[in-house]
Amino acid sequence: MKLLSSCLGIYLVFLVGCMSPPRGQIPSNQRNLVTSSQVSSQEIRLDETWKIAMGQTIYVPIYSEIHHFKDRAWQLAATLSVRNTDPKNPIIITFVNYYNSHGELVKKYLDSPLRMAPLASTDFIVDQNDRTGGSGANFLVEWVAETEVYEPIVEAVMVSTTSQQGISFVSVGRVIESKPAAWTPSK
Repeated sequence: MKLLSSCLGIYLVFLVGCMSPPRGQIPSNQRNLVTSSQVSSQEIRLDETWKIAMGQTIYVPIYSEIHHFKDRAWQLAATLSVRNTDPKNPIIITFVNYYNSHGELVKKYLDSPLRMAPLASTDFIVDQNDRTGGSGANFLVEWVAETEVYEPIVEAVMVSTTSQQGISFVSVGRVIESKPAAWTPSK
């Protein structure tokens, strides 16, 4: 009986592993935006009827490559994480934009604002093979809320595992602009 239970357990693990689609089969729009919970975040439309109580624009440095010799650089994958720390109130992410080392907009990650439920989080990915950002890449993230909330945590994790070497570190976002009460989001 123990042997049968063990075999059944191994079979279930194998079956679940086979059900996940390989990375190459995931649509490209889902590879760039990975939400931790599809239920806890949703796209919404902001208009002039919204009354914003607070908000911020946050700058997050992204090191998509770092130099380890004068003429050699490590390419890193970056995960931008936005976490609503308020246990009772939602926040709205109005934009997540990725810029290169020259300050040029490379990519807009949102087509419309994203409502995040209390304590929800969402991630935005820069692939390790994406060289468009360079060593001075960054994200600008804007969030707003209809009520007073705890400020979200916005940070990035950079990771690379090349050959037998590995590197990982965190980059913390910094507020560069606070939104006044009764601010109206731009379109």
